[in-house]
Amino acid sequence: MTRLRLLTAITGIFAASILLGLIHPFGNPVTGAPGDPGRPWGQDTIPGGVRAVLLAKCADCHSLQTRTPVYAHFAPASWLIERDILRARSAMNLSHWDEDSTDEQQILKAKIAQVARKREMPPMQYLVLHFNARLTNADLQAIAQWAQTAPGQPSQSGAPMQGDAIRGKAVFEKRCTGCHALDQDREGPHLNGVFGRTAGTVPGFDYSTALKNSHIVWGEATLERWLTDPQTMVRGADMDFYVAKPDERADVIQFLKEQSQH
Repeated sequence: MTRLRLLTAITGIFAASILLGLIHPFGNPVTGAPGDPGRPWGQDTIPGGVRAVLLAKCADCHSLQTRTPVYAHFAPASWLIERDILRARSAMNLSHWDEDSTDEQQILKAKIAQVARKREMPPMQYLVLHFNARLTNADLQAIAQWAQTAPGQPSQSGAPMQGDAIRGKAVFEKRCTGCHALDQDREGPHLNGVFGRTAGTVPGFDYSTALKNSHIVWGEATLERWLTDPQTMVRGADMDFYVAKPDERADVIQFLKEQSQH
C-alpha cells in the first residue's frame, strides 16, 4: 500500500507539473514573440565563424530560434526558463538583426563583445546545464575582431584627419549616447570637457583599474587610438565600443573638442 501511495503521489506530481507547464505567468516565448523563427539572420553581414558561435551559444535565448530541452516543459522549471528567454530577447533579439540599421548593428556588436569579454554571457545558471555554451578564447577573439570592423571597411588607425563637428554630433547621438552623455555620467563618464582631461579622473565614476592607471591625457591622437580599439590601447578597460570608420572617428573627435571649449 505504501508503495502504491508513493507511486500515486509521484504520478500526481508529474501530471500537475505538466498541466502547470501550460500556464505562462511571464508570457509564452513561442506565441508571444512576433516574427518568423525559421527566418535566417545575419547571413550577409555576420562572418560565418562568428554567426556559428552566436547560433550555438546565444541564439537559444537571444533569438526566435529557441531550442528547449525536455525539462523546459515542466513547471516550475518552465516558468523560469520562459522568463529568462523573454528577458534575453528584450535585451537583444538576433532574429531582428537584419532589420537594424548599420549604426544599430555596430552598437550591438560592441555590446556583444563587451559582455563576452567580461564573461557575463552566457550566465552561470545557463552554463551549469549547458557547459558547451561556454565561450572559448577563440570565440572571444573572433567576436572582438568582428566588433572592430564596419561593413565593407576594415578598422584603421593612424594620425587623426580633420573632422566635422556637425557630422560628429550626429554620429555621437546615434552611436555613443547608449553609454555616454555630455553632462552626466551613464554607463560611461560624461564627455563634456574630455579634451585635456586625464583618463579615469571624473569624480565619483567607477573606472576600471586599468584605465585609472593608464595616465592617458585625452586629445586628438589619444582619442583616435581609443576609438579605433580601446582594448589594444588599454588592456583590461571596460569599453569595447569601436568606431571603425576613420572619417566618423575624426568627426566625433572634432565634436568633443568643440564641446570641451564651451
